[in-house]
Amino acid sequence: MTAVQGTEQALLVLEDGRVFRGRSYGAIGTALGEAVFSTGMSGYQETLTDPSYAGQIIVQTFPHIGNTGVNDEDAESNRIWAAGYVVREAARIPSNWRATRTLDEELINGDIVGICQVDTRALTRHLRERGAMKSGIFSGVAATASLETLIKTVNAQPSMEGANLSELVSVAEAYVVEPADHGFTGEVELSVAAIDLGMKSMTPHRFAERGVRVHVLPHNATFKDVVATGAAGVFFSNGPGDPATANVQVELVRAVLDARIPYFGICFGNQILGRALGYGTYKLRFGHRGINQPVLEKATGKVEITSQNHGFAVDAPRAGAANAPLERYGRVEVSHISLNDDVVEGLHCLDIPAFSVQYHPEAASGPHDASHLFDRFITNMRAAKNTPATEDSTQGEK
Repeated sequence: MTAVQGTEQALLVLEDGRVFRGRSYGAIGTALGEAVFSTGMSGYQETLTDPSYAGQIIVQTFPHIGNTGVNDEDAESNRIWAAGYVVREAARIPSNWRATRTLDEELINGDIVGICQVDTRALTRHLRERGAMKSGIFSGVAATASLETLIKTVNAQPSMEGANLSELVSVAEAYVVEPADHGFTGEVELSVAAIDLGMKSMTPHRFAERGVRVHVLPHNATFKDVVATGAAGVFFSNGPGDPATANVQVELVRAVLDARIPYFGICFGNQILGRALGYGTYKLRFGHRGINQPVLEKATGKVEITSQNHGFAVDAPRAGAANAPLERYGRVEVSHISLNDDVVEGLHCLDIPAFSVQYHPEAASGPHDASHLFDRFITNMRAAKNTPATEDSTQGEK
């Protein structure tokens, strides 16, 4: 791929045959992935480096992208995970005192094929009506192929349904994040085992700044690996792909729940908790992506503006509390719902110390309405640590 930006013709081709024409943005060549739209007005650097976007072509609904350039502090991982990038107007000259390079330079350095000068409003309306779909960006020589050939190429790629992507984005080796490295000066009393399924860098930061040592474990960690850390709780991160493929992780969560170890999951971790309890999951028509998603906390009536990025959801009853499908886990309630479409946004186990949400309380660049959930989990861990173990506290060990 060459590194000439904005000078080549480019096409965005959808699986239903719809074509959007524009100019190249970033690297030149071909990008294939599921076309999804994100409604955030800021935070494009965090979005691009979020591992949850692996395998997806991101459409930015905000019309001006790249205005603040790129810096070395705001990335959520060590690379861009998005498969491709679609914007309306790409900034020619970034203007921010923290910027060290332009966004198009970052795309080129990451070998990410993008397209600009696209009518993203029309594209977003199309995706809202037809749903997220297979797509491809073709620029330079790739864009000169026949439309029939390009559509066939787009439709030949694997679907997001049935995709197991966590193993591609997870860390290969365990590591530890110390509170002292994130400004905490007190005594460290608690540690958490955090399963990385596509975890963003801000997540261990949020724990560490609260004085919690974080043992980050890879996607295939076992219950013995978790116990070996001595952690007071277990956290499951966000991540890409279909939760129906996460059988190994579901069994790990069941072992954690059986042992009555406090559990907290976000995004993918919410879907995995749902499956561990016996509920099903399903693919949303176009998903929730952006930093302005309203969620209702049912217990208090409080509305939180949240950051989200998911295309699947938990299928659980929204009214009242009921026994989980796997009754050994007791009563479960849907704690949060989306105010846009009534999708389940959180689960709360009433008889065991486990809860989860479908959104991102660690969100950078924001919002921060839900950051209190870290404190809630820490309270659960502290309570469990001060409670004597019962005879069945290790029944889930494997």
